[in-house]
Amino acid sequence: MDRKAASGEVGLWSEIIASESEEHQSRKRVQVIYQRRRPSSHSLTTPQETLLVEEVAPNNRNRLSLAAANKRVSWNRSLSTRGRTSIAVAPCVKNQPQQKQAKKKGKPPVPKGKLAEPPSFEKEKEYFQEVDAFELLEESPSPKNFGTWALGNQSVTDPVPLVSSRLEKWLFSKKLNFSCGPSSTLSKILETPAAPLDSIYSDDLDSSRLRTPEKSIQISASSVDGGCEYINAAIKKLSLATSSDLDGVDPFSALLEICQQLAPLRFFELFSKYCDPESITKVGEGTYGEAFRAGNTVCKIVPFDGDFPVNGEVQKKSEELLEEAVLSQTLNSLREFENGVFNACTTFIETIDLKVCQGSYDAALIRAWEKWDEKNDSQNDHPKEFPEKQCYVVFVLQHGGKDLESFVLKNFDEARSLLVQVTAALAVAEAAYEFEHRDMHWGNILLSRNDSVTSKFILEGKQMFIRTFGLSISIIDFTLSRINTGESILFMDLSTDPYLFKGPKGDKQSETYRKMKEVTEDYWEGSFPRTNVLWLLYLVDILLLKKTFVRSSTNERELRSLKKRLDKCNSAREAIFDPFFGDLLVDQTKPCE
Repeated sequence: MDRKAASGEVGLWSEIIASESEEHQSRKRVQVIYQRRRPSSHSLTTPQETLLVEEVAPNNRNRLSLAAANKRVSWNRSLSTRGRTSIAVAPCVKNQPQQKQAKKKGKPPVPKGKLAEPPSFEKEKEYFQEVDAFELLEESPSPKNFGTWALGNQSVTDPVPLVSSRLEKWLFSKKLNFSCGPSSTLSKILETPAAPLDSIYSDDLDSSRLRTPEKSIQISASSVDGGCEYINAAIKKLSLATSSDLDGVDPFSALLEICQQLAPLRFFELFSKYCDPESITKVGEGTYGEAFRAGNTVCKIVPFDGDFPVNGEVQKKSEELLEEAVLSQTLNSLREFENGVFNACTTFIETIDLKVCQGSYDAALIRAWEKWDEKNDSQNDHPKEFPEKQCYVVFVLQHGGKDLESFVLKNFDEARSLLVQVTAALAVAEAAYEFEHRDMHWGNILLSRNDSVTSKFILEGKQMFIRTFGLSISIIDFTLSRINTGESILFMDLSTDPYLFKGPKGDKQSETYRKMKEVTEDYWEGSFPRTNVLWLLYLVDILLLKKTFVRSSTNERELRSLKKRLDKCNSAREAIFDPFFGDLLVDQTKPCE
């Protein structure tokens, strides 16, 4: 019984299992098939996939027919970018699953029955009230009242003091301890010796009588009550007030005095001293004036103090022309080789005369101007546009020849002569007056040929005779120059002319202006002899670009090597002793026989 019962149970379970397996095999199965659809003719989109749900019989599970596919139910959808990136959508995107971004937490709900309070800025208000309580002094004059300073929310109507607070503190420290003032650029500027430099040296040099900056200060201190009047005089030059307000000096009167005049001249009176007015010819022009040849001289005419623009620029003021006149006469003093001078050269153009004129252009000047205009198409305004009362400064200069832009060099020796003469002249002016030209482009270097073999220079007491190969060089136009005359520092503040530094990129002249700005850091009053080296580098580039003179590949390599060495120099005094100039220095101790 038990065996039959057990066998019956086994048979029953076998039947159940067999029946379930038959039922399971007979069930219809669903299979998911992916098939890439062809893009439609009217759109170029990403390939799509069709999800096909197919009923497949057990015996046909590996076979697909077109007829069967047409009967399947399908849903069209774009290819999902979740978890993968379509090549057509973003071919350069990294193939990584996108991360789910965390949801931003919103602000907590406001409890019922309570309104949201507006933000409070009490802490900020208290902070700014505390700052305003200090009543900070602005660093620029009020635009409404030019002669006043803005103080907090009020306006102080007291006149601007001649001495700024910083200078007053410096002066006070000097009064307390005359020998222990702060060592700064300001001290160096104000402690410049008042005596002319050409009177320092004599034939019988006595070190006890030699006036150095330190001794000059001590002499001034002992001779003046309190020892600080000379400082006050120097500070006036750096005052916030204009130079016309200092001590009641009128710049126009000072300009007449330096030109040794009591009143302005007429053009005819001046030009008739140097040539027949009918022979006057125009030889050049610039933004601020015209240049005419009168006999063996060149007269540069610069209008000033007018109330209307000239050639699109504001006219120069008396103060500017006064500084340029003093600078020209100071460089004139370098032409003296007598009395045991320490520095001398003749390369800077000689200023023969300097006069103030007033009135209309003379008829001969008008004819010369119009002839130039017909031939060269002048870029300047016609001089007839000037009123009858217009004033001019006329610089009567030696005739230096043609500028480097139009002059044709013959050979490499003349190119070397040009470089060595310019370098020596800058070195001499650096040593004598801390001179920097700051605008020595190829239009401001004049060249002419003569029978000379050598040219004499004196640099820091040492004679230098340089081979010229018959070439004479003259450096002109000191408008942008900087010089220390021993009594004052004359310079042009180029930070007021930002357009000077916005010339085209790659242009050698424009790039040199920008390099000067980097060297000076826009402090144009200071002494930066490196600016002279920048213009020497400019000249080397110009000579490399000039293909008119005969030179070999070796000569070009020498110029490029010179440029690399010059770039390491900080002054023309260093550059003059470069090996490139070695064989051009004939004798440094005695005149050439």
